[in-house]
Amino acid sequence: MDPPPPPTSQSSTPTAPPPSSTSNLPRLAVLPPSKTHPFHPPAKRINTGADVPHFLSSLAYHDIGVFILQLTRALCPRKLAALSSSSSGEIQTFPLDAPRSDPSPVTNLREMLHKVEAMIDEVPPQKGPRRFGNVSFRRWCEVLDERVEGLLKEYLPGVLWEGWGEGVMGEVKAYFLGGFGSAQRLDYGTGHELSFLAFLGCLWKLGVFEGEGEAQRGDGEVERSLVLGVFEPYLKVIRRLILTYNLEPAGSHGVWGLDDHAFLPYIFGSAQLTRPITDTEPMPLEGSVPGAPQPSDVAKPAAVDLYRDSNMYFSAIGFINDVKTGPFWEHSPILFDISGVKHGWGKINKGMIKMFNAEVLSKFPVVQHFPFGSLFSWDTDPEAAVPAQSVHMASHAPTNVKPPPAGSGSGTAAPWAQATQMPGSVGGVPSGPGIPYSRAPWTATGSSGPTVPRGGVPDTGPPAPTAFPRGQPGTASNQFAVPKAPWAKD
Repeated sequence: MDPPPPPTSQSSTPTAPPPSSTSNLPRLAVLPPSKTHPFHPPAKRINTGADVPHFLSSLAYHDIGVFILQLTRALCPRKLAALSSSSSGEIQTFPLDAPRSDPSPVTNLREMLHKVEAMIDEVPPQKGPRRFGNVSFRRWCEVLDERVEGLLKEYLPGVLWEGWGEGVMGEVKAYFLGGFGSAQRLDYGTGHELSFLAFLGCLWKLGVFEGEGEAQRGDGEVERSLVLGVFEPYLKVIRRLILTYNLEPAGSHGVWGLDDHAFLPYIFGSAQLTRPITDTEPMPLEGSVPGAPQPSDVAKPAAVDLYRDSNMYFSAIGFINDVKTGPFWEHSPILFDISGVKHGWGKINKGMIKMFNAEVLSKFPVVQHFPFGSLFSWDTDPEAAVPAQSVHMASHAPTNVKPPPAGSGSGTAAPWAQATQMPGSVGGVPSGPGIPYSRAPWTATGSSGPTVPRGGVPDTGPPAPTAFPRGQPGTASNQFAVPKAPWAKD
């Protein structure tokens, strides 16, 4: 049976409410312009696993969380007000391929990414088989580094450089360059993806998207343009870099992780398919928009091809299918397990946010290279709660731990709490013995296997198993047992 057509925007007639309608929901603050702002080049601060708890109590962590939730919520389908008392409300969705009127800063950033992608043609990969990344990637990074300041000055508004004075370039440039992988290690991973997100966050804080006419845009419209009009094109550049230079996964758990290179498209893509909300409602925690594909469709190549041009989740799955062979359940067991979630895309989105916090922001191998400046600050958030210590952090804990600073107590919940009620890491879901694989936080912990079909029999390869055997703790068979997503039964 052919999958249903992808959901599209069902109405564009009703006008969007003013931005003030969600003023009570968290948003990344825009700084007032000042030539005296104390910019300083972002520097490495996370040197050991013992530094991760400080990061989870920092202003940078808070701002990253607020910005991700702000972008994610903007992508949720909207209930539009009824046009008359006798008509029912309509629903508006935000697919990738729908017509948009992007603000000029978004259009400029997309053009800049096109220039960055064109540099790949200038630096062809060296020929011949290679076990690891192609060394020509180092030359590509050199070219980008040589041109980056010119590109930023050409495509970002002049007021950014004139209104903030010296130092702003150093911070903006560091996060932008950090978003394209490591020339030294010839790899790319979720830490680099996080750096590009911070680049967009820097521009938001500096008021790049507050220009003339932008304040009149509807609620979440600029945020949607940022994700669909900048972040998805950025991912396309990254995918071409990975294919061209055979970049290694950075900080990946391999088959035990969600994805070799990316994480955010799964958060943003699941948000596109959640239950519709009004402009004043918080993030939905379960349910799907009418007409959305089933989560199990990710295991069907035909369905993935149908939806990959309209949805970021399926676009990311499509790239996996482009580069990996064999049954989906075999090479992507975590994503396969998630495909059995029974409570819709809202449940998946909630779990993805939890998992991102636990497997990206709370893991030393991923965040160790994230630099801290004035815009994403290492300073302690005075309202932060003491982060829950994960097994991973405990293994790096120093013997002479100082008590938390006065006033840090229980504090305010992390920015994720509104959407997920989560602490700094996923409590009760430690990494398994042996290989520290991810455990998706939305299936019942200890489940012996998925209990709902995952799209039937895959299009290719042997049938998907209905249960994955798990060995005895501490044994080799347990180390190589397929990980379970502990949220699918909630």
